[in-house]
Amino acid sequence: MAEDIQSKLEKYRTAPFDARFPNQNQTKNCWQNYLDYHRCQKALEAKGVDVAPCDWYKRVYKSLCPLSWVEKWDGQRDDGTFPGKI
Repeated sequence: MAEDIQSKLEKYRTAPFDARFPNQNQTKNCWQNYLDYHRCQKALEAKGVDVAPCDWYKRVYKSLCPLSWVEKWDGQRDDGTFPGKI
């Protein structure tokens, strides 16, 4: 399984089509992948497992989200004021 993830990450160019977000506006897709990355990381770290599979979500949100949003959300997470459930 790890080989499959690694090969997908190497071939990764930009966010693939996600049927949950069929419209041009990808704001929700950006938000969901940001949350999924941090949830994945938290869950796998709690189990003591390698967090490499979470890199997929990070790459997707990095390609969809404006840098200013990510910086704002990271700051909110650090301050404990982030509105999402992670």
